[in-house]
Amino acid sequence: MPIVDITLFEGRTPEQKKALHKAVSTAIETSIGAPPASIRIILREIPKTHLSVGGETKD
Repeated sequence: MPIVDITLFEGRTPEQKKALHKAVSTAIETSIGAPPASIRIILREIPKTHLSVGGETKD
């Protein structure tokens, strides 16, 4: 059972997130032959203030 965990910044529409889920699922099915019912995708959204690079937040 493939499990994919995606973390991205907040701000996408529900339609964009649905499209992302579909595209990732299709890619997994196509590339490794996993049955669609076995594919799990976790989408995590975080505010830009929750990530920093070199001590600077990405806001």
